[in-house]
Amino acid sequence: MDDDKLKLILAVLGGIVFSLIFVLLAFVLPLTDNSANENVKAKHTLEQISKGIKAGQFNPPPEHK
Repeated sequence: MDDDKLKLILAVLGGIVFSLIFVLLAFVLPLTDNSANENVKAKHTLEQISKGIKAGQFNPPPEHK
Protein backbone atom coordinates (compact mmCIF):
# COMPACT_ATOMS: atom_id res chain seq x y z
CA MET A 1 0.00 0.00 0.00
CA ASP A 2 1.27 3.46 -0.78
CA ASP A 3 2.71 5.37 2.19
CA ASP A 4 0.55 8.44 1.52
CA LYS A 5 -2.65 6.39 1.57
CA LEU A 6 -1.61 4.68 4.79
CA LYS A 7 -0.86 8.03 6.44
CA LEU A 8 -4.23 9.36 5.32
CA ILE A 9 -6.09 6.32 6.66
CA LEU A 10 -4.25 6.48 9.99
CA ALA A 11 -4.94 10.21 10.31
CA VAL A 12 -8.66 9.70 9.66
CA LEU A 13 -8.88 6.80 12.13
CA GLY A 14 -6.95 8.79 14.73
CA GLY A 15 -9.34 11.72 14.30
CA ILE A 16 -12.36 9.46 14.70
CA VAL A 17 -10.98 7.86 17.88
CA PHE A 18 -10.01 11.26 19.27
CA SER A 19 -13.48 12.70 18.65
CA LEU A 20 -15.20 9.63 20.12
CA ILE A 21 -13.28 10.13 23.35
CA PHE A 22 -14.73 13.62 23.70
CA VAL A 23 -18.23 12.44 22.80
CA LEU A 24 -18.06 9.77 25.50
CA LEU A 25 -16.74 12.30 28.03
CA ALA A 26 -19.68 14.56 27.25
CA PHE A 27 -22.06 11.79 28.30
CA VAL A 28 -20.08 10.75 31.37
CA LEU A 29 -19.30 14.12 32.95
CA PRO A 30 -22.14 15.91 34.76
CA LEU A 31 -23.48 19.21 33.45
CA THR A 32 -24.10 20.77 36.87
CA ASP A 33 -21.96 21.12 39.97
CA ASN A 34 -23.35 18.92 42.76
CA SER A 35 -20.71 19.79 45.35
CA ALA A 36 -23.15 22.14 47.15
CA ASN A 37 -25.63 19.27 47.54
CA GLU A 38 -22.89 17.01 48.90
CA ASN A 39 -21.92 19.64 51.48
CA VAL A 40 -25.54 19.93 52.63
CA LYS A 41 -25.83 16.14 52.93
CA ALA A 42 -22.58 15.95 54.90
CA LYS A 43 -23.71 18.76 57.21
CA HIS A 44 -27.07 17.02 57.76
CA THR A 45 -25.32 13.76 58.61
CA LEU A 46 -22.96 15.49 61.04
CA GLU A 47 -25.93 17.21 62.71
CA GLN A 48 -27.63 13.85 63.19
CA ILE A 49 -24.47 12.38 64.73
CA SER A 50 -24.11 15.40 67.00
CA LYS A 51 -27.72 15.14 68.18
CA GLY A 52 -27.26 11.42 68.83
CA ILE A 53 -24.16 12.03 70.91
CA LYS A 54 -25.87 14.75 72.93
CA ALA A 55 -28.88 12.49 73.53
CA GLY A 56 -26.61 9.64 74.65
CA GLN A 57 -27.54 7.41 71.73
CA PHE A 58 -24.06 7.24 70.22
CA ASN A 59 -23.27 3.68 69.15
CA PRO A 60 -19.63 3.33 68.12
CA PRO A 61 -18.69 0.66 65.58
CA PRO A 62 -18.17 -2.84 67.08
CA GLU A 63 -14.37 -2.73 66.87
CA HIS A 64 -14.29 0.37 69.13
CA LYS A 65 -16.45 -1.03 71.98
